[in-house]
Amino acid sequence: MTVQGVPGIPTAAVSRLVTYLRILEELERAEVPTTSSGALAERAQVSAFQVRKDLAYFGRFGTRGMGYTVSVLKRELTRVLGLNRSWSVVIVGMGRLGQAIAHYPGASEYQFGYVGLFDVKAELIGMPVDVPAQREGVSGSELAASAQPRQLNIQHIRDLAAFAQQQAAQGRAIDMGFLAVPPEHAQAAAQSMVEAGVKGILNFAPTLIQPAQDGAGHERGLQEISDEWRDVMVENVDFLVGMKRLAFYMLNPQLRDQDPEEKA
Repeated sequence: MTVQGVPGIPTAAVSRLVTYLRILEELERAEVPTTSSGALAERAQVSAFQVRKDLAYFGRFGTRGMGYTVSVLKRELTRVLGLNRSWSVVIVGMGRLGQAIAHYPGASEYQFGYVGLFDVKAELIGMPVDVPAQREGVSGSELAASAQPRQLNIQHIRDLAAFAQQQAAQGRAIDMGFLAVPPEHAQAAAQSMVEAGVKGILNFAPTLIQPAQDGAGHERGLQEISDEWRDVMVENVDFLVGMKRLAFYMLNPQLRDQDPEEKA
């Protein structure tokens, strides 16, 4: 599978870029000034060739024979991954999982700021929830040391579209939605997000979200995605999938290095 709109770049390479960035952050905290593809590869548990290949998709980094300057490569990967700008996020589904996501401090360290929380349960509507503070241009360590949590009140999902319009009018359009609802409600909740203009959905529900089909195309026997879903990206986060993969490879460790996703 390749990155949408960028032919030739496997999605697995983007996932590894996230890992490389995490390693670079650790190296920077340890005051390590330079690194190499071999050192990154050892920490990421891939080959040095794989590191160089992944980085080459996005530009030329480092100097032959001298490796990479940690701060420079970290800055460039942050830019490539779109983490040098702020992202406005809503959470739909404020049960135990949704509240755990809302409380997680790591999101604000990468400029993901929660702007709205939504649910359908009457007993939750209006309830205040502490979410991490977000400050543009402030690093995660500085933010953690200085910023206090802020509160958002849970709103009814029927108010999501009006809330999105208000945000857009203030120049703070909603970029992403985190979906943490029961699987039987996931499709409808995702549709509400898309109708509100959300273009990225991180789906924690254990079900696949299906883009709405164009009515005219369906009448002609064609499977055409409706216009409102055409540019929407959905990323699924299913804990059970990870648990099942883990169980399989624990029983079959000899197959672990033959996983094609790891070599993509």
